[in-house]
Amino acid sequence: MKCLIIFGPAAVGKMTVGREIAKKTGYKLFHNHMSIDLILNFFEHGTPAFWRLDELVRFSIMKEFAKTDKPGFIFTFMWGFEKNGQKTDDIEYIKKIEKIFADEGAETVFLELECSLEERLIRNIGELRLEHKPSKRDTEFTEKMMKENDENYRLNSKEGELGNRKHLKINNEKLSPDKVADIAIKELEL
Repeated sequence: MKCLIIFGPAAVGKMTVGREIAKKTGYKLFHNHMSIDLILNFFEHGTPAFWRLDELVRFSIMKEFAKTDKPGFIFTFMWGFEKNGQKTDDIEYIKKIEKIFADEGAETVFLELECSLEERLIRNIGELRLEHKPSKRDTEFTEKMMKENDENYRLNSKEGELGNRKHLKINNEKLSPDKVADIAIKELEL
């Protein structure tokens, strides 16, 4: 089994590419809004209860899934490497995921997506995104948040920042999700 973490800024295509990879490999996709949108029914985003439950849901599913004989698991994540020039603790979150799968003998690999804010603003109003992510349907709000996130966070890695992790970075601005999936499957040996 492999765990594939797809990361990059908002509306870069993490879920869409994940869906394509899942179709082609039989991996199961857990896009981050599957837990976010569930918990938003009960608690406001950013509250302590929200974060506790989000982590509980995600990690519980990962722990159970890692014990199966399924071929793989895909998780999408917006990894903030820095906020206002200061390192974040998102690497600790990633290490927890890696440990969950490593404890069951599975490898974690990484697919990083990047493209311009202009393209992501177009994708922000895409039908698939709005269908599968109810909290993104207020597109004026999400556009504002995307711009603020780009100003305050560094959401793509620097060369060598992931250390010895198996990592593929793709600029998918002009590539179809199908093409990105094919490249990732080949290069990451999914």
